[in-house]
Amino acid sequence: MKILLIEPQNDFARVVSKSLELGGIEVLHASDAQAAVHAAEQGIDVVVLELALPGHNGLEFLYEFRSYNDWRAIPIVMYSHISSEEAGFNAEIYDRFGVVAHLYKPTTSLKKLEDSVRGAVLEPVR
Repeated sequence: MKILLIEPQNDFARVVSKSLELGGIEVLHASDAQAAVHAAEQGIDVVVLELALPGHNGLEFLYEFRSYNDWRAIPIVMYSHISSEEAGFNAEIYDRFGVVAHLYKPTTSLKKLEDSVRGAVLEPVR
């Protein structure tokens, strides 16, 4: 399984990547939306997205990402310090953009993230 971790904090991305790689998950890292689009061209199974991106917000990125036909069925796991409420996201937005989980960084373990990534592959995106 190959995931795209979109995380602007490089030190945090290294910790997350190392944890997921120990679990047998290949991780591509992008620190912004432009790099994420280029990385996704390498073929990915799941996107793990921080909502606070330089030059974009999470919703802008979702619109852009879903505009590419080849990526419409790739599940997205939000892993952010911004909660659903703070982002103004609801079930309709999640369904529309194929968000299968929203994990709040300060309270979610890396094991829970790994489980959510593995589960995302099993959930069909509408």
